[in-house]
Amino acid sequence: MGPIKHKALLNVDLGEGYGNLKCGPDAGLLPFIDIANVACGFHSGDPLIMQETVRQCKAHNVLVGAHPGLPDLQGFGRREMKLSPEELEAITIYQVGALKAFLDKEGVKLNHVKPHGVLYGMMCRDFEVACAVMRGIPTGVPIFGLAGTNMEKAAKELGVEFWAEMYGDVKYNADGMLVIDRIKKPWKLEDVEKHVEQQLLTESVTAVDGSNVHLPVKDYPISICCHSDSPGCVDIIQTTRAVCDKFNKEHEWSEVLAARTSV
Repeated sequence: MGPIKHKALLNVDLGEGYGNLKCGPDAGLLPFIDIANVACGFHSGDPLIMQETVRQCKAHNVLVGAHPGLPDLQGFGRREMKLSPEELEAITIYQVGALKAFLDKEGVKLNHVKPHGVLYGMMCRDFEVACAVMRGIPTGVPIFGLAGTNMEKAAKELGVEFWAEMYGDVKYNADGMLVIDRIKKPWKLEDVEKHVEQQLLTESVTAVDGSNVHLPVKDYPISICCHSDSPGCVDIIQTTRAVCDKFNKEHEWSEVLAARTSV
C-alpha cells in the first residue's frame, strides 16, 4: 500500500492528573501538538484540571476533544469493567457534557470524542459496547478510533463521523489490535520514528510477533496519537511531530484545519 492520503495530525491525551498529582508535562507538550484529548474525570482529571487544560489549549490554538473513560481512577481506566449499554451511554454523556461546559465557557468548540484506555479496546472488540458509547456522543461530533474494528462499524451504523487513529507510542498485535499496557513502557526514539513512518508511508505496521499488519484506514482523516504518561514523552512527541511534518511537507496535503477555537 502507498502513503495515507490525508494530512497527518498529532493528538495527545492531556489533563490526566488529579488534585495536586500530575501525570504528564502538559504545558511542555502543547507547542508540538494539533489536537488534545482531555480527561473528563472518571479515569483521571478533575474540574480545576479540566478548566486549566481547556484554557491552555485555547492559548496554544490546539483543538480539544473529550477523552471519556471507565470509572476507575485507581486503575487509570486501563482495567476492564462490565457495564450495561445504558451505563456506557450515560457515563459518556456525563463526561463529554462536563468537558463541554468548560469549552462553552471559554468559547471553544468540542472537536471530537476519543475514548480512553480499556474502553477504547472494548469498543474495538465489541460492537454493542461501541454503539452504546457512540450513542452518548453529541450529534455531529466525530469519534477517533481504530479503523477496521467495531469502532468503525458502529460509527458507520449510527452515522457518526469517523477519524482513523495511528499510534506513535503503542504497539500492535498481529490482529491489528493495540497492546494496551496499564503502565507505559519506554521507547527508543529511532523505533518511534520507524514506527510512525511505516504507518504513514505504507498503511501498515510491524506487530509484536514480527508480522506485517495492514491498517485499513481507507480515506478517513488521520491522526497520530501519543501519550503524556509514556516515559520520555516529550522526546517521543517531538520525534512524532518531526515525522508528521516531514510527511505533510513531502506529500503537500492541502487540508486546512477549520477555525480551531470558535464555537
